[in-house]
Amino acid sequence: MANAKVAIVGAGNVGATTALSLAQLNIADIVLVDIVEGMPQGKALDMMQMAPLLGLDVAITGTNNYKDIAGSNVVVITAGIPRKPGMSRDDLLKTNAGIVGEVVDNVVQYAPDSIIVMVSNPLDVMTYLAYEKSGFGKKRVVGMAGVLDSVRFRCFVAMELGVSVKEVAAMVLGGHGDSMVPLPDYTTVSGIPIGKLIPKDAIDRMIARTQKAGGEIVALLKTGSAYYAPAAAAAAMVESILLDQKQLLPCATFLEGEYGISDVFIGVPVILGKEGVEKVIELELSPEDSGKLKTSAQHVKSTIEDLKKLMA
Repeated sequence: MANAKVAIVGAGNVGATTALSLAQLNIADIVLVDIVEGMPQGKALDMMQMAPLLGLDVAITGTNNYKDIAGSNVVVITAGIPRKPGMSRDDLLKTNAGIVGEVVDNVVQYAPDSIIVMVSNPLDVMTYLAYEKSGFGKKRVVGMAGVLDSVRFRCFVAMELGVSVKEVAAMVLGGHGDSMVPLPDYTTVSGIPIGKLIPKDAIDRMIARTQKAGGEIVALLKTGSAYYAPAAAAAAMVESILLDQKQLLPCATFLEGEYGISDVFIGVPVILGKEGVEKVIELELSPEDSGKLKTSAQHVKSTIEDLKKLMA
């Protein structure tokens, strides 16, 4: 049987590392796309030369031509630029919207039956843009953020308690940014709620660190941003889709009244399978967490309005 096919648009640190993470799962052929001549080809060739050592049986190719994404089951979009010194939020928003919009047009043309996994920032807004431009429907456009934010929270809980990260389950909802909503009520260590293991002030500290986790890495690196964890998170979502695993994962999805929120992409738990977002799971939230989620959704909506004005 022919392998599934995944296209990754953007061969920078996040895109290339996503390709590497996916290749190591050995579940799909990979096409790495970028506008920079030679870069995706070189990175793909390097990975192919790694394959014999790891026993991988997938093809990894690099290209500057969108025609090569034809037949892709999933398209992961990581293209875009990071915010540079002196660049306003509006400048970043407009620039990345232009880049992502062009990518989506090509996905519609060459891979019309694919599922889009958005990784480009600002995540929730770019996912909304892809949904609007593609016409693919809400099941087939999904954003990667909640998986990343949740594993960051898991990491901090494990570090605090000195336990294996495998023992920690966590759930982070909301927009991908300072307004995200980590949920201590749904975060456990071997099934034990963290509230029974960790003092409230320590939990509050970990929540704040999770909300600023991306910024913490940017500050340490001085140039660039995180890519190992984002890539692993994107690969986990693609795996759940391709293998129809139906994992329950927090992802940016289009809401139509769930959680009292409509007409916006925001991170909530979903079942991710071969159809894409197959079901939205509504958790029972405390009034405080419900309010925070609605505030986060409102923040995303206002950014979408900013984008519409910039693109008008």
